[in-house]
Amino acid sequence: MGVFTFLGKKKFYLHLLIIILLSSGLFWAAFRALDVYTRHGEVYVVPDFRGLPQSKVLQQFSDQFNFILSDSIYQKGAPNGSIIQQDPMPGSKVKRGRNIYYVIVAQMPEKVAMPNLRNLSLRQAMVLLETAGLRLNELIYTEHFAFNAVIEQNYMGEVIEPGTEIFKGAEIDLLLGNGGHAQKTQMPMLIGEPAANLVNQLHQANLNIGNQYYIDANDSINARVYRTEPPSIPGLMVDPGTKVDIWYRSDKLFNFDELLQQLKSDSISSDSVKSIINKLYENEDQDF
Repeated sequence: MGVFTFLGKKKFYLHLLIIILLSSGLFWAAFRALDVYTRHGEVYVVPDFRGLPQSKVLQQFSDQFNFILSDSIYQKGAPNGSIIQQDPMPGSKVKRGRNIYYVIVAQMPEKVAMPNLRNLSLRQAMVLLETAGLRLNELIYTEHFAFNAVIEQNYMGEVIEPGTEIFKGAEIDLLLGNGGHAQKTQMPMLIGEPAANLVNQLHQANLNIGNQYYIDANDSINARVYRTEPPSIPGLMVDPGTKVDIWYRSDKLFNFDELLQQLKSDSISSDSVKSIINKLYENEDQDF
């Protein structure tokens, strides 16, 4: 009897057909189950949830996405419980059931520990305050032999001890030494500077921000320093802690580049700068 005699029997082909059908059925069932599990073909575009109340978003979209709260951050002026960050970003194409991580606005700001600024220099104190998430409000100078040394730290008019928990973003006043004599500080050139970082620049120059006036519009994005009082004249010395009043103009309506080119010329003298600024202010008084 030959080795391949079974090839001539009908039973062999019947069994082979059954095996093929069973294998095909198993493969089809496996791929079908995989499609169902991965929701093949079901793609959703992630909406923009930012600014919407958390409760509303969960109620409307919980069938399509799995929402996971990752953090809550205090944001002044924003509605409590509203979404301010999301991942994936709006417009992303995802499958149904995708995890959406989001951050909401907390009801109260985060609390931080007040650092110990005593006996530090003003520069060191500014760095520590920024690291702690606090803001420097006002520099107050008093009789002390060490110029710009921090004598005391105050919050809302009261001494605040190191380690005291206060809200993140709180404003801190510093009591500083005046050097024990009539120390003066130089008025910086602020003309053309943007409004965004102006307070920090004044603090670095041992000065405080005074009244602020927006001539064109109350728009800090395009606003740049147009005028100061005391004036931004090279060599002008003022008392530490002096409050500087600022007038802003929009760089969309005033040519600051031309003005700064005149003021920053290598050959220009201090008297020439003073003359240019005085003439600018005379024209301003006539126009406004």
